[in-house]
Amino acid sequence: MQTQSAAADIAIDIADVNLHYGALHALKSVNMRIPPRQITSFIGPSGCGKSTLIKTLNRMNDLIPDCRVDGNVYLFGEDIYHGMDVSLLRKRVGMVFQKPNPFPLSVFDNVAYAPRTFGIRKRASLQRIVEESLRKAAIWDELKDRLNKSALALSGGQQQRLCIARALAAEPEVLLLDEPTSALDPISTLRIEELLLTLKDSLTIVIVTHNMQQAARIADDTAFFLHGEVIEYASTERMFEMPTDQRTADYITGRFG
Repeated sequence: MQTQSAAADIAIDIADVNLHYGALHALKSVNMRIPPRQITSFIGPSGCGKSTLIKTLNRMNDLIPDCRVDGNVYLFGEDIYHGMDVSLLRKRVGMVFQKPNPFPLSVFDNVAYAPRTFGIRKRASLQRIVEESLRKAAIWDELKDRLNKSALALSGGQQQRLCIARALAAEPEVLLLDEPTSALDPISTLRIEELLLTLKDSLTIVIVTHNMQQAARIADDTAFFLHGEVIEYASTERMFEMPTDQRTADYITGRFG
């Protein structure tokens, strides 16, 4: 375990992580230190390891047969692969996927799902959490009169913000997003980006994106992945203006990918 002083400056410390799917070496000696209360973006071509790494940060890859992870991942100084309860980890590290995936339940029951799972049963407490989470996700005004309606009746952009509210209801310390706007229209994408910029005041956010403009707009730091390796990891401004690796420059300028 890291020292407390080191952990205070690092939200997620990825130390020499290798990941295999059977014989496939999908992540190769990844080392990254992700600071707290910032947005960090992962960019790179399809199949380069971005989504694989983000799923490693809350052990979603545990669900995949023949997956093996070597190395260490520390969450505020605690090793998530050695001794940390997985349910607690996924409470502390929320996940939002590429395609909105609301449960076939009411808006209210979607957001109340995690609090109920963790033992909150009083209606007043659940109502408070649901409202707070929807407000944090900037969708309370749109849904406050539709709490008992099916979440599946919402638009795609509303469903994705509802999924963010559902993740926030667990009061996570870190929010992971795997291409959360790739299926959304430009207006919905802008709303999600504005939301993330607000949330980073209290959360550490890691986002996988194929959208170079999106990374430039919202990310404080950016990591460029290629063939399972982190080629470059720097402030977004520096990476986009003065990349140190020619492969990064080629990708950002559209020469491949």
